Amino acid sequence: MGNALVDILVKINDDVILEKFDLPKGSMQLVDKEKSQQLIQALSHLKYDVASGGSAANTINGLANLDIPCGYIGKIHEDSFGGIFTKDMTQKGIEAILFNGIQDTGIATTLISTDSQRTFATYLGAAVELTPEDLKEDYFKGYDYFHIEGYLVQNHELIETAVKHAKKCGLKVSIDMASYNVVEGNLAFLTKLVSEYVDIVFANEEESKSFTGKNPEEALLHIAEMCEIAVVKVGAKGSMVKTKSERVHCKAIPANPVDTTGAGDLFASGFLYGMAHNLSLEQCAKLGSLLAGNVIEVIGPKMDENRWSRIRSGVAEIRSV
Repeated sequence: MGNALVDILVKINDDVILEKFDLPKGSMQLVDKEKSQQLIQALSHLKYDVASGGSAANTINGLANLDIPCGYIGKIHEDSFGGIFTKDMTQKGIEAILFNGIQDTGIATTLISTDSQRTFATYLGAAVELTPEDLKEDYFKGYDYFHIEGYLVQNHELIETAVKHAKKCGLKVSIDMASYNVVEGNLAFLTKLVSEYVDIVFANEEESKSFTGKNPEEALLHIAEMCEIAVVKVGAKGSMVKTKSERVHCKAIPANPVDTTGAGDLFASGFLYGMAHNLSLEQCAKLGSLLAGNVIEVIGPKMDENRWSRIRSGVAEIRSV
């Protein structure tokens, strides 16, 4: 379950526009429809790509490309961007429950700096209209894992309703912390959520520091005390995974990064694929690194079939060890 958004991905030549629109580099900032349109207009002279997105949707798309049966819950509008999002889901065979909202379909304008760092200006639009009343227990039946994105935590009642349904149906709950400033703004709620409902936590260095106030190594230990599996991603240095009884460090695969959009989302895809197949923690982390290392070599969170074919071969190799 996540914010159903369409990504508009733009490579910027310098960071002047970030300052102009008051967008801290590397952050995710919520903007209203007017500011979103102004930003898109200011970027109109640059080449851009459009892809369905949203953190959880990217993760589910990755799992679908690895032939894992999966579903998605979100809210869009019946407009052109909503059509793009719906088509992308249905083409991958994802069982998508997409409610129709009043506002326009949400847009995440993704500005990619020359160092490959991403800054998001997100107009949530219809995505934010998803309510606890939309959710039914039946939507969760037949699945083993329920994955949510940290970007949803502003709606505390929605998240709590969802995880309660998931737990009642026997699902493991995983959360991607999503963005350091989202963590900072919802720290008390996130702490309660992780302690009471979450089984698997995905966080990068900045998010883990915002969540715990500690460096990655110490943050890993702290988070592992709160849930079943803690994952802290440390960029080019790979990832660290910790349970109560086991600890793993996995190196990143060699890659030529052009855009880190979707890296964390696709890492979660690989890791959850491994969990779904009862693989070891080390194999799960390697699968996460494989997918993350590939997606940063393309613009945006989507990869073509040739690359996915190579990834599936890599997945088979990791599974055979």
